[in-house]
Amino acid sequence: MKNNTENREIPYKIILAEKELPRNWYNMRADMPGKIAPLLDPVTMEPVTARALEKVFCRETAAQEMDETNRLIPIPEDVRNFYRMYRPAPLIHAEFLEKMLDTPAKIFYKFEGNNTSGSHKLNSAIAQAYYAKQQGLKGVTTETGAGQWGTALSMACAFYGLECRVFMVKCSYEQKPFRREVMRTYGASVIPSPSRTTEVGKKILKEYPETPGSLGCAVSEAVETALNTEGYRYVLGSVLNQVVLHQSVIGLETKTALEKYGIKPDVIIGCAGGGSNLGGLIAPFAGEMLRGERSYRLIAVEPEACPSLTRGKFVYDYCDTGKICPLAKMYSLGSGFMPSAIHSGGLRYHGMNSIISQLYHDKVIEATAVPQSDVFKAAVEFARVEGILPAPESSHAICTAINEALRCKRENRAETIVFGLTGTGYFDMPAYGKFNDGTLSESSLSGEEIEKSLRTLPDIAQ
Repeated sequence: MKNNTENREIPYKIILAEKELPRNWYNMRADMPGKIAPLLDPVTMEPVTARALEKVFCRETAAQEMDETNRLIPIPEDVRNFYRMYRPAPLIHAEFLEKMLDTPAKIFYKFEGNNTSGSHKLNSAIAQAYYAKQQGLKGVTTETGAGQWGTALSMACAFYGLECRVFMVKCSYEQKPFRREVMRTYGASVIPSPSRTTEVGKKILKEYPETPGSLGCAVSEAVETALNTEGYRYVLGSVLNQVVLHQSVIGLETKTALEKYGIKPDVIIGCAGGGSNLGGLIAPFAGEMLRGERSYRLIAVEPEACPSLTRGKFVYDYCDTGKICPLAKMYSLGSGFMPSAIHSGGLRYHGMNSIISQLYHDKVIEATAVPQSDVFKAAVEFARVEGILPAPESSHAICTAINEALRCKRENRAETIVFGLTGTGYFDMPAYGKFNDGTLSESSLSGEEIEKSLRTLPDIAQ
């Protein structure tokens, strides 16, 4: 019998995915004129080797972390097949938001919330789980702030049959119980951090018994657990260069869609906590700037309560509160920084990814910090006209996109604005409830508080 496989009807979704889904991740480091400062060993203060990183990370991701020469990194076909479940993610014209603002600007947003994890985090989670499985590992450990990364990783680990232990920042563990239950539904064990299950957790609790926790604390606990558990490695949802690499699918798809319709963006905006979402969104556009091909305004938006770019220092600092991870050259508020319990849990990290930090230092990108009340005001306005309830983290980008659109209105400029809508806010209803009730607290930092935190920076030659 003749094989008619080649004539079989292929679903439209698969054709679309094949046409627009990237085959390679884009590595910005290959186009940066200056090399990123190397990670330093926390004991010797010497540059970390790939072999040393392999004790903590999966072998392949350790190699990706160090890669500064390969512009394109092939996406494993197994990972692309998984991506097809929810990618390409839509780029949406926010015409109702434009109408509400009565602005001459055109506004578009890349929506990353159309998967069960509710955010962009699945793009890297599935890649890291794939590499862990290929290496023959038993399981992985991680931290999570608001819970999007923990949710995404639990889904990826369930797909590949890996064990998953998640240290969830305590204030988010208490604020977002339903996201915690999604993780448990996918088989992950979830521990509020700081906890008494690790030595570093016990130490932090002794020094700060009432602490709401921080991503830096949770990172330390997850790394300690991975190092002490046979067949485990640690995986991270932001900050690392490997994660920015995986998230470049966001920007590559965005660029493809814009070019398909002949749209040239002027301003590209992303929220910034550890930097992976922002880095992924701006990657191909920053690449054009680095190669001298085009010019854009690339804007990082962070919370006033945790302003690492706008008020931190560009120095070597520990990536975790327990000081057991390598040091990175980054904009930091100090590894001892304990952020207030704002509802944008994914943006409560003391430092910023090294690539993003270098781009900001070199004035390739801009940065701004916005207060929590303005963020939720923008989120509600957006939800009422665009029909999507955004996550508090994403709403930082919405807030600044609205501000830029109103600037265009004042200046009568028809600019094109693109922002990243990285997740949905359905697990953030207590925060929305406080905003609706008028009881949402504001958390800004005094200069004295920041100076105190910056004194925790390591005393090494910078």
